[in-house]
Amino acid sequence: MTSDGLYSQILRKGSMLCVGLDTDPAKLPECIIQGRSIPEAVLEFNKRIVDATQHYCVAYKPNLAFYESMGPEGLRILDKTVEYIRTNYPEQFLIADAKRGDIGNTARMYARTFFETFDFDAVTLSPYMGSETVTPFLEYPGKYAIVVALSSNPSSADFQLATKDGKPLYQVVIERCMEISNPDNMMFVVGATKADKLKEIRSFCPDNFFLVPGVGAQGGSAEEVISNGSNARGGLLINSSRGILYASSCQDFAQAAAKAAACTARFETLHS
Repeated sequence: MTSDGLYSQILRKGSMLCVGLDTDPAKLPECIIQGRSIPEAVLEFNKRIVDATQHYCVAYKPNLAFYESMGPEGLRILDKTVEYIRTNYPEQFLIADAKRGDIGNTARMYARTFFETFDFDAVTLSPYMGSETVTPFLEYPGKYAIVVALSSNPSSADFQLATKDGKPLYQVVIERCMEISNPDNMMFVVGATKADKLKEIRSFCPDNFFLVPGVGAQGGSAEEVISNGSNARGGLLINSSRGILYASSCQDFAQAAAKAAACTARFETLHS
């Protein structure tokens, strides 16, 4: 999907919401678990969440850890989740939240895993080993590397705010990645809890999309993110996971998720 295609989805739906499918078996509603194995319950939960929220979002982001923790069955459920979205809602942008960060043949195999085996549109990457961790992912037309630049967790300051040649490390990362890519194959992770930095980052990175986690349960504000980080084409994928997935633990969980999604990351905020 090109950035033009993603922007057209944002305009059509009036939303920049990305729903994080970080499905924790320990938090599944009892009505989903009854009569099902845990992996099958996760799949059914995902399907119902997707059906309920697809009108209000432009992307889904499964976090690989939640599926890998279930072993081979979990990876099968991940594949089935991606297949379900592709079959029923092909306009949705699919992100593998994997935060891989390796080089050489290993990086190429990771790119093959997420772009060929699982058919994701994008994958999150940790750039600590340098630009070689990113380049294999840029060889796939219509696919994106999403590089972690400034994350939402408190200890991100340990490294990401350290300075090099007078610039914070996250700026060095973004500027180097911009040199080897373009806005149609590169995005950056910028946490919603760092909304005060978004305007600064947008000043030297005007055209790329930002994946913005941390809205909702982590305390980030969608309104602040949009005010500080949007551009003329939206430019944001604002992720919410727990605040949508677990809006209710009762039989109305899907309806509650839809209501939570409808209230999050609305593009009209740009024009209000």
